[in-house]
Amino acid sequence: MNVYWLEQTEADVPLENDWLSANEAARLNSMRFAKRRTDWRLGRWTAKRALCVCLNVPAHPQVFKKTEIRPATSGAPEVFLAGQPAAVTISLSHRNGVAACAVAMSSVEMGCDLEMVEPRSDAFVADYFTTEEQALVARASADDRPRLLALLWSAKESALKALHEGLRLDTRSVTVSPFAASFDLNGWSPLQVRYTGGQLFHGWWQNTDNRLRTVVSAQPLDSPIPLSIPAHFFDSASRCA
Repeated sequence: MNVYWLEQTEADVPLENDWLSANEAARLNSMRFAKRRTDWRLGRWTAKRALCVCLNVPAHPQVFKKTEIRPATSGAPEVFLAGQPAAVTISLSHRNGVAACAVAMSSVEMGCDLEMVEPRSDAFVADYFTTEEQALVARASADDRPRLLALLWSAKESALKALHEGLRLDTRSVTVSPFAASFDLNGWSPLQVRYTGGQLFHGWWQNTDNRLRTVVSAQPLDSPIPLSIPAHFFDSASRCA
């Protein structure tokens, strides 16, 4: 299965809101806090840019208004085109002014996540990681520990999103197993996540510029394919590779 990946920054988002649907604009206006509004706009913008390319539709504000991202009852984002549900799955994540959107051109249980590689305490490891994961961390060198913790945490977040539960579930209900270092041409490495309910998720992770990315799916998937955005985005759209 192919999954497409796009990242955007706050600087990429237009100042105006004429690309939001009426429902989206109303939701934005209901948000009290500036950071929440900024993060939400960034996520919607990133998703719509990714979908426009993948669906090969004209990249125009009026098209964006008809491409609506609605939260399901679980909170997971769902795509509607001109008011009708689309046979496409997306997952969103944002951290430190960057948003990521993973897109699968079918209905599938999928989740993605962005994390920063940064120091985390022993208490964090004890509270949120399984015994198996704690043993993996204990064997890591001091230099590798921050990246490994970011990888494990990010993959957990991705799996909990794929389960449509998020952090409502105990993070120890999923166990992350990175494979031995191996990379594809896009710099992604494979991993698996086991859920205590018996489900196995297949996934990938990548670390560049101190940013850790993960994506998991209930179906085996190839490493994420980066999307290319045309220079004059609101003038044309390109098809997924």
